[in-house]
Amino acid sequence: MTAITYVNTHTKIPGWVDTVHVDQQRGYAYESNGRLFHIYGRGQGLWTLSVGLTASESTGQEHLASWTQKVFGASNPEQMLHAPGDVISGVWRPGLYFKTEIHQALAINEYTQRTAEQSLRILIEKLDEVLLYIEPSPTGLGTYSHKCRELLILACTEVETLWAKYLRIANTSSVGRTFTTNDYVKLQFPLYLHEYMISCKLISNTYSVNPFGEWTSTNPTQSLPWYNAYNKTKHDREQYFSEATLENCIHAIAAVIVLFCVRHGPFSLIEGGNALAGLFVQHFDIVLKNPDPKSFYVPAFNIPSNIRNDLFCGSMKENIRPWQAMPLVI
Repeated sequence: MTAITYVNTHTKIPGWVDTVHVDQQRGYAYESNGRLFHIYGRGQGLWTLSVGLTASESTGQEHLASWTQKVFGASNPEQMLHAPGDVISGVWRPGLYFKTEIHQALAINEYTQRTAEQSLRILIEKLDEVLLYIEPSPTGLGTYSHKCRELLILACTEVETLWAKYLRIANTSSVGRTFTTNDYVKLQFPLYLHEYMISCKLISNTYSVNPFGEWTSTNPTQSLPWYNAYNKTKHDREQYFSEATLENCIHAIAAVIVLFCVRHGPFSLIEGGNALAGLFVQHFDIVLKNPDPKSFYVPAFNIPSNIRNDLFCGSMKENIRPWQAMPLVI
């Protein structure tokens, strides 16, 4: 069972307005057990799939390609990388939204969620303390201090911890005696780290950080300026104290945020309603920049015995099957 994704260009569902595709630009579709399914999805922000807007119809004589073109104006269809109902072990992608399904799909429990949230909350609180003394203006971003150095080291060691955890999930051995950036850089594309943009509201409405955007295997340390700064100032404070800037601290914390989102999803940060979420939305926002929709997760559904045969659109939230985890390969 394979799925396809495409751009919606029109809406032709009986009884529905013909403009659903304007807000829900993406479509994800597949055929299963004699039925055709189409799930709407957004084409910006966090690219959420909307299982509450799932269209379905008995196949009859209709093929998936012609059905999606006729009903949704499917443009530029592409085959998805994962079968409906499959996820990559420990890696969040759009398609996982509800807390219960994120926990089930990514093998998260309340304890691991809370400890991860606590670690991130401490970093953001420490950034708050630094901002009592340094104004996050264009000139203030270059300010360095002992507090900034302390925060940079703390944030980057958390990044290293999270990197190493993913290498263990992938059953990867180190190139040398211990893991280094030569090992860590292998996570760039399997975790889609380059897609995450973190904006910092206290600096300006347009200040965004893409902490892994320029990461390369040919220069795995220097291509992460904030991480390179951490290495320098950690090992030689006298010569490289000036590397411990507020800007490098913000980039390092943004990297922790990205890795948190990969493991736990972003929604507990922006919709969590707890102390961390309150801190986060005060300082930051998250979007995905030019993500690959083929890599998203498409839910598989249990089909109710009384489901209609004609074309309709409604919520399939209660019919999502448990997700199946596939190995993380790097």
